[in-house]
Amino acid sequence: MLKKNKIVVTGGGGRFAQSLKKIKSKYNFIYTSKNSLNITRLNSIKKLLKKEKPESVLHLAALSRPMSLHDKNISKSISINIVGTSNLVKICSEMNIKLIYFSTSYVYPGNKGNYKESDPVLPWNNYAWSKLGGECAVQMYKNSLILRVSMTEKPFIHKKAFTNVKLNFLFHDELAKILCKVIGKKGIINLGGPTKTVYNFAKKYNPKVKRITIKKKSKYNFPLNPFMSLSKLKKIIK
Repeated sequence: MLKKNKIVVTGGGGRFAQSLKKIKSKYNFIYTSKNSLNITRLNSIKKLLKKEKPESVLHLAALSRPMSLHDKNISKSISINIVGTSNLVKICSEMNIKLIYFSTSYVYPGNKGNYKESDPVLPWNNYAWSKLGGECAVQMYKNSLILRVSMTEKPFIHKKAFTNVKLNFLFHDELAKILCKVIGKKGIINLGGPTKTVYNFAKKYNPKVKRITIKKKSKYNFPLNPFMSLSKLKKIIK
């Protein structure tokens, strides 16, 4: 029998997991490392989940930064973000364990902004394509929750920030608190903070941050309007 409120966390040593560890909640999070749970190996997943018998798996493990990794090493990006996620779906579906998947707001095109969960997706870089590849597998399993997340580390580490790019950044510790309020849901939920330019978000924490603008075609390869609609999230956490 699966153990109620017990959640196995992949990527337990990652940046977001460190923030989640500091949050008090009713959930019993079991943090795993690559040694204890290797998502690229089906037997490793099955062995740990049979042992722990969790009600859910929170899938944080991913290849993320730097973004250039997903251009330079496509094979690794596919193996971890797409195949690894697909492996989790296979085993979770066999054992009827809920899968909670951390995707990214970057799966949206980034042209018009205010994207709802039902809007068409069109990733703008290989990282986002790899996360959408994982989403495709998760979408096939109805006992699941996909969170399209916009988050960053605290403090804001960059010396420059875009004045004409709008998004929904939240720091990891803020997002961890919201996660515990939506973790019982299913489907797709946009998860982030109030819509702001990157500059307006950054200057609150670093008054010395410098302004920078971006054109549609530039070396930064970044969309101007990747911000999401958070209306669904607001109804849940109100």
